Amino acid sequence: MKKISIAFVAFLCFNQIASAQKTAQVKEVLDAEKDFNRVVAQKGIKEGTMAVVDADAIVFKPEPVTAKTFYASSPKIAGKLTAIPKIARISANGDLAFTAGSYAIKDNGTEDSEFGEYLSIWRKDAGGKLKLIFNINMQHPEPKEDQIVDFKEPTITPRINSKDPFNGRNIIITTDKLFNSSLSLSSLSAYKEFITLDGRYYFPGFEPIIGQDKILQFIGNQAINIEALNTGAGRATSGDLAYSYGKAKIKKGEITNNYNYVRIWEPDKSYKWNMLVEIFSPIEK
Repeated sequence: MKKISIAFVAFLCFNQIASAQKTAQVKEVLDAEKDFNRVVAQKGIKEGTMAVVDADAIVFKPEPVTAKTFYASSPKIAGKLTAIPKIARISANGDLAFTAGSYAIKDNGTEDSEFGEYLSIWRKDAGGKLKLIFNINMQHPEPKEDQIVDFKEPTITPRINSKDPFNGRNIIITTDKLFNSSLSLSSLSAYKEFITLDGRYYFPGFEPIIGQDKILQFIGNQAINIEALNTGAGRATSGDLAYSYGKAKIKKGEITNNYNYVRIWEPDKSYKWNMLVEIFSPIEK
């Protein structure tokens, strides 16, 4: 009887560990965004966003500010929002995820429309529900081409680790600063070294640029110089997904403009962190 009891306890422990190590699925974050779109359609942009943001979520309007503060003091936002994710990832442990894609806001009164791209970062709260912690967007003319859809499942085995969602962020901050230093020397060389082959580049006024070759071609053709300063980062506890953010000055000829940036990072098989997505959002003077 004692042996049976011990075996039963061991079986329960094994099941608990297996459950804790169950790999998350990207469908979780896509469902979270689908719910967000549904709430926005019902309640409007302001109230819908307030319903899904985390307590310390940040939006760029244009300066970084907590979402709760911004929406609490802002009037009701008119228009119908349509957001369509085109790329999404979730960490193996499921505590960090992101979506990025196209959005359109149509004013029902004037029929005017705003088009652009957005990037949203999601983090699980204490109750295990994905909440929006970062949202940034940039505008461009009405798109002419459909984007490649890229939804991928985590590729590593989840680990039991600290519950701190920012565990390991210093590594990401160091990587981000290294990339920024490389930019000051040569933008082309920096992107060639750090951007993934299927990376995405969101630059205001342009449709998304997808793929390392096209990104390098764009930067070369635009002849831009970039200076960037990191202001923060976060990493999944399973160590397979991360983000960083900061400010950038982009110079083209004699004209310099200021931007916020957010980057998504993922490690390769050699544990080198590479940039999967970068988005710039203008800071108006």
